[in-house]
Amino acid sequence: MSMVAVGSIAFDSISTPAGRVENILGGSCTYFALAASFFTKVRVVAVVGEDFTLAHEKVFAQRGIDLRGVEHAQGKTFRWGGQYRDSLNEAKTDFTELNVFESFQPRIPREYADSEFLFLGNIHPALQASVRRELNGVRLTGGDTMNFWIQGTRQELLKTLKLVDVLLINDAETKMLADEHNLPRAAQKVLALGPQALVIKHGEYGATIFFREGAFGIGHHPFRAPALPIEEVRDPTGAGDSFAGGFMGYIASAGSLNREVLKRALFYGGVMGSFAVERFGTERLQSLTREEIEGRFQAFRELTHLE
Repeated sequence: MSMVAVGSIAFDSISTPAGRVENILGGSCTYFALAASFFTKVRVVAVVGEDFTLAHEKVFAQRGIDLRGVEHAQGKTFRWGGQYRDSLNEAKTDFTELNVFESFQPRIPREYADSEFLFLGNIHPALQASVRRELNGVRLTGGDTMNFWIQGTRQELLKTLKLVDVLLINDAETKMLADEHNLPRAAQKVLALGPQALVIKHGEYGATIFFREGAFGIGHHPFRAPALPIEEVRDPTGAGDSFAGGFMGYIASAGSLNREVLKRALFYGGVMGSFAVERFGTERLQSLTREEIEGRFQAFRELTHLE
């Protein structure tokens, strides 16, 4: 199975109570691709600048990630800076420099046409829709969005949501998208916009998946997966994207699409997010092994009595 991931590759400058780093490899597509690569073949569509070196490329190559869809443009790579002060659940942005990402137009290589899974990272909804229509043979499409797009490009986003099978967003984004303060009611309103399933990320409190009636099998009850207790959180920056990578990657590896697969995928998402926060940037994902992943998944099973 192979998956196309569309999103950002960036350089981040991050400050947390554990320390500070400058210009380290990050971006939503980077975290997603690294996490998903432990389960399936990943093909990336993104844009980088002249400051993206062979050393950065090697991080992807070591995980067998296909970079033929990455455009090398003149200028600097997207840069973001932020700090975690009062809460590790929310970063205060110091600066955002879009650079080459500002004019990003995803180009899908011919070789990606046979991909069976697609993840539309946090980019303009019109670009997400364009990619989805081009890759119209995929079995399952996952998608992400944020408050910036929900507030500023709502009509485009509503059109894109009709093309997404599983939407992955957080509590606040769910309520904002639905214009509803009650989370279960908000989830149902979001599902009515198009997705077959909605994964709501609760940060350090885990994630909940809601299903549209009749989607992926029988029943409509939501399912909640708690988060694993982590002794030391050094950098939470890529946790949500790593969660999405583990979630989508496991689904791609499972062979079938049903509720039990999606529910189990929540746990693998949680496992990948829990590893990502243990070091700054992608450092922990780079050194990770599949044995460590399965070991933590087993610990998760025992903690939650998952069959």
